[in-house]
Amino acid sequence: MTKEQERARARRRHEAAQKTQKPPVGDSARDKQVFGVILAVIVIVAAVIAVPHLIGGRSDDSPTPAAASTAAATGQATNAAGLAEGQKLAAGCVKPPALQASPKQFAKVPDKAAAAGKTFTATVTTTCGEIDFELDGVKAPQTVASFNNLATEGYWAPSPCHRVTSEGIYVLQCGDPTGSGSGGPGYTFGIENAPKDGVYPAGSLAMARTQDPNSNGGQFFITYEQSKLPTDGGGYTIFGKVTKGLDIVKKIAANKATGENPADGAPVSPISILSVKVTEKK
Repeated sequence: MTKEQERARARRRHEAAQKTQKPPVGDSARDKQVFGVILAVIVIVAAVIAVPHLIGGRSDDSPTPAAASTAAATGQATNAAGLAEGQKLAAGCVKPPALQASPKQFAKVPDKAAAAGKTFTATVTTTCGEIDFELDGVKAPQTVASFNNLATEGYWAPSPCHRVTSEGIYVLQCGDPTGSGSGGPGYTFGIENAPKDGVYPAGSLAMARTQDPNSNGGQFFITYEQSKLPTDGGGYTIFGKVTKGLDIVKKIAANKATGENPADGAPVSPISILSVKVTEKK
């Protein structure tokens, strides 16, 4: 084979090899590929951010109250109205505000002498309207002195009514700024003016407590129908009555509770205290 033939064969092998290789990526094509990757990443990130809003999430951080917690504390999903799933506003109500970041705490029980022998009126402004109480400092001076001081200090502004019951006993329980049902003002005191027969007429305003008879604090309940409560441990202090707005309580109670037990739990229709103003009756 001549040198000319060898060179021709080598040239043919090189041309054949060239045909099996992928063409190199030019600068403009490479830029387009990089841009495409970046654009795809941006689209994916945007979709992840948007999903919570498309499925009913909120951009604000106003949680909705619950029986033992809140959406803020538990990450509970919210519906399009910004309420916890399963909740709905009752007619005439507005969405409750966020829970207090740091509820106030107090070192000692207020002096009962501040309420002894006196009667007071309290106007409780809620997300569903005003509820008025008459407070009996004659029969429950320590409880009324505590209630008045917590109202003046803005302890309940705002706070959810975290529990409603509709079987056996008929109450709406309020007064815990944490919304958990376990919060208190930092002090406790004993029972006053508890009915010996355990009967609480509709419209009674009474203190909630644990099994400890000295565990009264800031939580209270309203009976929207006559209820018979246990007398073990001394019963529950009645310190006043509803004079206006019991229809609001009944409206909330009518929709019952969320969760597995609709007869006891967080109200389906949430209600929160916004402010409490107390005035002594002359």
